[in-house]
Amino acid sequence: MPPTHTLPPLHVVTDDAVLASPDFVARARGVLAAGGRRLALHLRGPATEGARLYAVAVELRAAARAAGALLFANDRVDVTLVADLDGIHLGRRSLPPSVVRPLLPPNRWLGVSVHDAPDARAASADADYLVVGTVFATASHPGRAGSGPAGVAQVRAAVGLPLLAIGGITVERVPEVVLAGAQGVAVMRGIWSAADPAAAVADYLGAL
Repeated sequence: MPPTHTLPPLHVVTDDAVLASPDFVARARGVLAAGGRRLALHLRGPATEGARLYAVAVELRAAARAAGALLFANDRVDVTLVADLDGIHLGRRSLPPSVVRPLLPPNRWLGVSVHDAPDARAASADADYLVVGTVFATASHPGRAGSGPAGVAQVRAAVGLPLLAIGGITVERVPEVVLAGAQGVAVMRGIWSAADPAAAVADYLGAL
């Protein structure tokens, strides 16, 4: 059963380096409190051990629920289920959405990363939302040219699911991708590289 509540417009994503930071949990708590119901935090760590992801998820779960924010795992079905998270996000290397969907309890989010309209149509049968990218060139994906807002518009024309834009989305670029059809954005460096991540959350939410 898909979720009955609204998808938050701001999704904040980690990577292995962010997760490894000694003050990550404290910073993440500030991000969750700043975003509240308009934010979902994605625990993404492709090279991070499952035990570490689980420990962080359990540590942040109460903070997320107190703030009204959502807490997702990326790729890791096991962590999502055992830590009782709000959803999972799947990428190209993940299990297929059609395999993961039956494993999820009711009212949990399932998101899928897509790059173009054919990807989006293929994922739409099992996904609750899609993340479209890379929109603008970013250091996270060196050598990959961004599709620009036009890429978001093409996916919007192909499917009716909520869309989030990812890849080089600065606060200043938020209006462009929203105009192209995105309901929100997914961000990593725009939050974690900021001197004050909680203040950066407020800036993004203001733009949204």
